[in-house]
Amino acid sequence: MKSMSATSTTSRLQVLLDRRDYRALREVAKQQGLSLGEWVRRVLRQAAQVWSPKPTVKKIQAIRRAAKGEYPTAEIGQMLSEIEHGYLRG
Repeated sequence: MKSMSATSTTSRLQVLLDRRDYRALREVAKQQGLSLGEWVRRVLRQAAQVWSPKPTVKKIQAIRRAAKGEYPTAEIGQMLSEIEHGYLRG
């Protein structure tokens, strides 16, 4: 376990739980060989990754960049015909 010095850039978060929830979470952490505090930090990091809007923003940005490009295109019939012609030519 890492020790935290007074110069560390940490913040304190207080979460109030009823006794039953506290005991249940403490047992889960214990089963994983973690302190309850470390278990909570890991769970919160995982939740932040899941709920973070960043992946969606990056996807939208990629789509916008791709939409600015010029790519060959045609009517679907013509495209299918050209694909078939390419297969036949080998």
